[in-house]
Amino acid sequence: MKVVVAPNPFKGSLGAPAAAHALAAGVRAALAEAEVVQIPVADGGEGTVEALVSARGGILASATVEGPLGDPVTALYGLIDDGRTAVLELAAASGLPLLASDRLDPLHASTYGFGQLLEAARERGVERIIAGIGGSATNDGGAGMAQALGFRLCDSAGRDLPRGGGALARLEWIDASGVNPRWRSIAVMVAVDVSNPLCGPRGASAVYGPQKGATPQMVRELDSALGRFAQLIGQKVAELPGAGAAGGAGAGLRHFLAARLTPGAPLIVEAAGLDAGLAGAAAVLTGEGRVDGQTLNGKGPVEVARRARKAGVPVALVAAQLGEGWEAVRQEGVSWVEKSTPEGMPQAEALAQAERLLQQAAGRAVGHLLGC
Repeated sequence: MKVVVAPNPFKGSLGAPAAAHALAAGVRAALAEAEVVQIPVADGGEGTVEALVSARGGILASATVEGPLGDPVTALYGLIDDGRTAVLELAAASGLPLLASDRLDPLHASTYGFGQLLEAARERGVERIIAGIGGSATNDGGAGMAQALGFRLCDSAGRDLPRGGGALARLEWIDASGVNPRWRSIAVMVAVDVSNPLCGPRGASAVYGPQKGATPQMVRELDSALGRFAQLIGQKVAELPGAGAAGGAGAGLRHFLAARLTPGAPLIVEAAGLDAGLAGAAAVLTGEGRVDGQTLNGKGPVEVARRARKAGVPVALVAAQLGEGWEAVRQEGVSWVEKSTPEGMPQAEALAQAERLLQQAAGRAVGHLLGC
């Protein structure tokens, strides 16, 4: 009997591979004869590299790059498909977790380090790049990334713009002559979990700028600067769904690297190899740390459930917490929802025991699915 375990990361406790290992152990304890296939997944946010490297038997690599404000950081990325595909997370080089709250500076924070990470992948000879771009500390439209790739972003006097989204207000022209021509042969897929355009009331600055430290005045300044950027790259790109992701890096990736912006969960779940793994399966276990009404909005477990339903395989979802509206996941192919944290257990204790609790929950869940 084949059982597939395909969880998202359990934020704050277990990454997707560790969660998959715990669920698999629980299934084996309940069904000693089961063949358990582990396919950790993600939806383009934190944990995407770890999940795909584990699911596809890839390797991790690292590069020393500039953080959002220029501090050196060591950023991990993954190589799968025998090194033909690189998997990157923008947050590893340009993310909010890299800055203390008192250092947030969206006017000057730059995606330059993310561009360096992309260059590191190119230098490995990859043919394709999958990039998750959630969790950025930046609002520069991917301008810093472009500068790291060899593009010149210049003011009216022909001077290179300094780093940061605020400087885009002075952008007059873009010179691509310094870019390595091999970029034209690399397919770039970008996992986005938002549909915001680059500018305006639903744009990058207005919606996400405040969480990166932007005051109302900064929001206006940044939105105006991205508006100038939009004039040069074209409104068609600026208005694409997801162009405003990662402080406008979605638009930058589309313009500078001809990237395809696509919803994160389908891209990552497909890349993890779930569809092939479902063949001959009797059951699927998925899950993540918290399940509520927002889980339907582009989360990995729902994508797993939809694909399993299409394949005719029943699905149980294991969650540490159930929030308001969690019942909605039942509409997407989830047959059973199992809460792993006992009522009344303090959160700190639950996090410390996450692996054991997931194992126990997996045994209960697979028993409900298969009637054993």
